[in-house]
Amino acid sequence: MTYRRGWLTRDMSGSVESLHALDPLEFSSGHARELWRMLPTAPALVLGSSQAGDTLDQATIDAAGLSVTRRRSGGGAVLVDDSMLWVDFVIRPGDDLWDDDVGRAFVWVGEVWSAVLSRIGVGEVEVHRGALEKNEWNRRICFASVGPGEVLAGGKKVVGVSQRRTRAGARFQCSVLLATSELENSQLGVADVLALTAEQRAEAKSHLSAVSGAIEVGADQLFDALRDELLA
Repeated sequence: MTYRRGWLTRDMSGSVESLHALDPLEFSSGHARELWRMLPTAPALVLGSSQAGDTLDQATIDAAGLSVTRRRSGGGAVLVDDSMLWVDFVIRPGDDLWDDDVGRAFVWVGEVWSAVLSRIGVGEVEVHRGALEKNEWNRRICFASVGPGEVLAGGKKVVGVSQRRTRAGARFQCSVLLATSELENSQLGVADVLALTAEQRAEAKSHLSAVSGAIEVGADQLFDALRDELLA
């Protein structure tokens, strides 16, 4: 199996809601593998497909000027903003990368990101190959736990991955957390918009600080390294 073959790259710009709604069937090129760089025009809070909307603090969300949308794949909430690189991999049934086992299907995605992070000098990179690690917060916040194919650096999750399958193929949605001078981990902000007590909010942030991190690299540099890895 190899992932270094025949990728078509697309830049996708729009609202977070419209980007999540994209369907590979809309693109009739018939290309076996596609890499989509997602370029949101405004930040948004994204809920997992089965996540209850009543878990949110709507007043805080309104004050922050955030829109709320829902993706068609599972997992907890993610704050999409400029402090992450969002890219999607799209593959078709019958591809060498295709795996009918939904959990095992994530592994090659993690291997790609592991190679990319190593390429740019990030150390202690690990692909999680087991099941979703469940805890008090994993149903609410994506980066509160690690699942199959997701990537850790220095023992902390830095790449989140979700999967959506249709008759057109599989779409793997990837969020890579990037450290900036102002913010080391944007996902701590998810705790601020959940309907929690002050004590619960502090516990959630403490947990997120312990299990998730961010890498010190620019989005353009990271995407270039990803493209180089796929086309090597």
